[in-house]
Amino acid sequence: MSERSERYLVTSALPYANGPLHVGHMVGAYLPADIFVRYLRMRGEDVVYVCGTDEHGVPITLTAEREGKSPREVVDYWYAHMKETFARFSISFDNFSRTSTPLHAQNTQLFYRKLKEGGYISEAESKQMYSPTEGRFLPDRYVEGTCPVCGYKEARGDQCDNCGSWYEAYELIEPHSKITGGPVEVRTTTHLYLDLPKFAGRLKDWISSQRHWREPVKNFIISMIEGGLERRPITRDISWGVPVPEPGFEDKRFYVWFDAPIGYVSSTQEWAERTGEPDRWREYWQDPGTRLIHFIGKDNTVFHTTMWPAMLMGVAEDGEEPYILPYDVPANEFMNLEVPVEGERRAVQMSTSRNLAVWLHEALDRFPADPLRFYLASTLPETGDVVFSWREFQSRVNSDLIGNLGNYINRVLSFTERYFGGTLERPPRLPAAAQEAFEDFRALEESYGRKMLDERPREAFAELLALGRRANRFFDAAAPWKTRKEDPERARADLYACCALLGSIAYHASPYVPEAMERLQGFFEGPVERITDLKPPGAYRSAGARPLFSRVEDEAVARAEEQLSRALLGR
Repeated sequence: MSERSERYLVTSALPYANGPLHVGHMVGAYLPADIFVRYLRMRGEDVVYVCGTDEHGVPITLTAEREGKSPREVVDYWYAHMKETFARFSISFDNFSRTSTPLHAQNTQLFYRKLKEGGYISEAESKQMYSPTEGRFLPDRYVEGTCPVCGYKEARGDQCDNCGSWYEAYELIEPHSKITGGPVEVRTTTHLYLDLPKFAGRLKDWISSQRHWREPVKNFIISMIEGGLERRPITRDISWGVPVPEPGFEDKRFYVWFDAPIGYVSSTQEWAERTGEPDRWREYWQDPGTRLIHFIGKDNTVFHTTMWPAMLMGVAEDGEEPYILPYDVPANEFMNLEVPVEGERRAVQMSTSRNLAVWLHEALDRFPADPLRFYLASTLPETGDVVFSWREFQSRVNSDLIGNLGNYINRVLSFTERYFGGTLERPPRLPAAAQEAFEDFRALEESYGRKMLDERPREAFAELLALGRRANRFFDAAAPWKTRKEDPERARADLYACCALLGSIAYHASPYVPEAMERLQGFFEGPVERITDLKPPGAYRSAGARPLFSRVEDEAVARAEEQLSRALLGR
């Protein structure tokens, strides 16, 4: 338990409901947040963890038109698929919502009206591609043509995948509709804009005051603000999305970047409604005592540190809806893939269009959630890009999860059951070596907790492994296989201490491998808590102990690698 309880609202970036989840998604915004939240709950903190699917925008409509479905059919399918996949991976959301609900539409329109009343919305004309054949304006991703920079023939309407250049869609050479292949032309359309420059001073002051933020993030955002912010369009010529409550804008919808983050609010309101306290969401969004933490991928950093806080500032201005600002925005880097090709192992970028990814639902068909969580936690991209490797997954699970943590738990409990009837009563005093081990554990526990509260679960993971190594050293030095014959009481005292260390390991492992630690408590009876907080029980008991994890075999890894190799080679 913590000395003083904090209130936290934790969010993970809303995933687009237009395709399956992969391991890159998990290490960016979901697994780190879930580990952090599980730790806060163990400390007894007041924490709510929300997320939901982002169900509007061009990626959704493109998928729908490509598959001959309605946008609603697409998002309904992927919402259910993602919700199930997250559950299989033990992501413990308090609420998993979606942005296509009536509640979310109401919230989005409320945000718009508040910003308009504050003088932060303006109207302006802009050039956009129009398809005479289809009789509609086309979003950038609906347009293809020849790149004006490198001459690539299949360049997108906003960016060239070949050279990486950004441009306006009307700058493409021989542009055409991606859907019909027909010609397109430039026409003028009218949109609504968020006057972001009006928030520049307040944003800079706010970001400068965040002493706990990572310095590179702070410096980058402040430099960007000083370079000048631009107005951002908040409407699009599209038929799927939240309607714009303005005369003359009936055929337009809110831009997905504007409505998506409001989904955090909508999801929290759904949670409060479900718990029977519909107004309780305000404690988490409008009480200055709450810490609002957004876990995201690094490509969402600018949005969550400028545009979203500006929206919150503008809506809160009249005092009726006094939203708080984010306390922290942990942004993780990217994950690439190691793919074996013709005897060589290559690090390549994931490509969902080429099926070159480790899809989470398929990985869960091959392996349980806990080993996957364990490996991904060991390689979270907290400070730089990382590479997913099935061979490294096998090595980490077999050597660290099983050889270190699992081996210790199994040795202690099987020895207790086999030679001491499964019961170890509290000794009059612990041996000196046990007390030394306890002191080492207290230091490691303090370091683990500090790193976890700094939202660095990968660094905390290293301390978990250190706890396992220290416990194994104590068990080996105690040598209960000898002392059980020569000095049974000493063996009992040492094993009692081993069980106390086991309880601490289980406590600190729970955020990473929750299913296994839950199974452990089915055959281990004793406190699962830090040595720092331990009140030694009258006895530890074990009955029916069995290994918590299974080894990852070469054949399973070979099959998983073969799938990636075929995708890379286009087979």
